[in-house]
Amino acid sequence: MKKTLCFGLMAIAIGFGLTSCNNTAKQESESLTISGLDANNFATDSTALYVLTNANGMEVCFTNFGGRIVSIMVPDKDGNMKDVCLGHDNIQDYEKYGAEGCNFGALIGRYGNRIAKGQFSLDGESYQLPINNGPNSLHGGGPIAFHNRIWTANKIDEQNLEFTTTSPDGEDGYPGNIEVKVTYTLTNENALQITYEGTTDKATVLNLTNHCYFNLSGDASTDCLDEILWLDADSITAVDADVAVTGEVLAVEGTPFDFRTPTAVGDRIDDTSSEQIENGKGYDHNWILNTKGDITKPFGTLYDPNTGIVMDMYTDQPGVQFYAGNFLDGSFVGKKGVLYPRRSAFCFESQHYPDSPNHPEWPSTTLRPGEKYLTTTIYKFSTK
Repeated sequence: MKKTLCFGLMAIAIGFGLTSCNNTAKQESESLTISGLDANNFATDSTALYVLTNANGMEVCFTNFGGRIVSIMVPDKDGNMKDVCLGHDNIQDYEKYGAEGCNFGALIGRYGNRIAKGQFSLDGESYQLPINNGPNSLHGGGPIAFHNRIWTANKIDEQNLEFTTTSPDGEDGYPGNIEVKVTYTLTNENALQITYEGTTDKATVLNLTNHCYFNLSGDASTDCLDEILWLDADSITAVDADVAVTGEVLAVEGTPFDFRTPTAVGDRIDDTSSEQIENGKGYDHNWILNTKGDITKPFGTLYDPNTGIVMDMYTDQPGVQFYAGNFLDGSFVGKKGVLYPRRSAFCFESQHYPDSPNHPEWPSTTLRPGEKYLTTTIYKFSTK
């Protein structure tokens, strides 16, 4: 009798233990995304992880710290899911590296790219912005720029996510109280669409973009210079040794900047016979797009010959900053503990031209009361 009772109690205990373990494993698996992210690692009083999925099983993850894209899971040519976006797998690393100016996947504003010496004039008034990149102001300039703030999140449904924020008059030196909304949409055509909206109560400048780092190999432990790039652009805006635009527009014909024929990014990236390559330490320039605001036409295509993943890019903006990860140096700890080496990912930041407020001959970035800032950029994934 005692032996039977003992075995019975042991069976109950073991059963309870197995059930407890199973429940724990189930809870852990339910908190994990397809990319392996744990939502618990993003959960604080003010931050969280947000997940969009589509009918094809594609998944994109975000956090409201900086309105960032955290991961993008797309199928390769064999149907295996690959994460093609650099980032971190916990909120603490985003906060740590964000303070060091790391913009993985972040929304950028008020002004994407550089404003020379952090100065511009508008309607007869002069404005001074924080200096944070050599002698220039980069990506808003200040410590409370858009990539370092907590955005208000509203997940509309499984394929649409809104981030909103306000920026008061004078913040980081910019005029006007502005309201900004950014909507991420994951379509059933495997496209990630980003729509930016903004209004102001005082004349200001606004140039919003996203700083996602793409590596279509899905392996960010090494460079991706063998990826093939096509850009529909006949010219670039020249930069000086501080990577600020000079005002000169240069034809790409006969230079390392000519991607009108698909070319491996690494083929000419170190051709320092080009002063522009020397100044940018590789590619870190604004291409003037031939699409002229027609979002129905792709302005560029990136292709990885190993995974077969293709990313077609569309925008209604006049330019794109192609940055080839020249300043990644292996010091950033990424997802799954990977150290991101130099040129392990590329950015394609749709935009008006850098320093446009100081170049009235270029498309204007001025936004006035009663006007609405509205622009859309699309990254569409497929395989071949």
